[in-house]
Amino acid sequence: MSSAIQLNDVRKSFGPTEIIRGVDLDIQKGERHAIIGPNGAGKSTLFHLVSGRYKLSGGHVHLNGEEISNLSPYEIYRKGLSRSFQVTNIFPMMSVFENVRCGLMWSKDYKYSFWHLVDREKELNHRTAAVLEEIGLTSRQHVPAGVLTYAEQRALEIGIASAGGAEVIMLDEPTAGMSHSETDQAIALIRKITEGKTLVMVEHDMGVVFDLADRISVLVYGEIIATDTPENIRNNKAVQEAYLGAEAEDA
Repeated sequence: MSSAIQLNDVRKSFGPTEIIRGVDLDIQKGERHAIIGPNGAGKSTLFHLVSGRYKLSGGHVHLNGEEISNLSPYEIYRKGLSRSFQVTNIFPMMSVFENVRCGLMWSKDYKYSFWHLVDREKELNHRTAAVLEEIGLTSRQHVPAGVLTYAEQRALEIGIASAGGAEVIMLDEPTAGMSHSETDQAIALIRKITEGKTLVMVEHDMGVVFDLADRISVLVYGEIIATDTPENIRNNKAVQEAYLGAEAEDA
């Protein structure tokens, strides 16, 4: 099996403070990989480095064997990696349909060139409708995204992340703030959206992590202390002491 994402000695400092301290990680194509760790471990910073939001202080990032270190987010997106954010990142005044269509426009290099008269782009609109059907928001397609429930907004953001056909999807806290029933629905949606693709996620809910992940990496103080299967991570004494604690026994 070949690598989807490779991190080699990845580092990030803000001034004199080193947040990411030489991370090495190999995520295989088609696997669902979770990154867990305590608050302040650097998980979101690591996501920002891979997706191009932050520049690396050192090291290298490869996507499908091609170096993407310090490329712009839109360049990385067009190479097949898409991500969501910890805080919902949608256009609240635009309709649900328009939000998804914007994601597709970027993947097709339209940017925001509205002179393309997107209402006449039948293929674009057909694909938008297909994404809405996939994420269960067809009936809400004409309402402003800002009036959706929180769970619906997260579903929309996951749909936008997958809309361009990216082979690698990164989700930052996809179930944060959801009820148990909403979380169950989100897990089912993530399974469907990422079928046959590579998923990398940051998630605090250990139930979600152990349910979805094929492998788990544990990040503590900017360093990966373990990467293994969920069962081995659950039973790893060093991980329990550093992070999981009683959760490992109760999950």
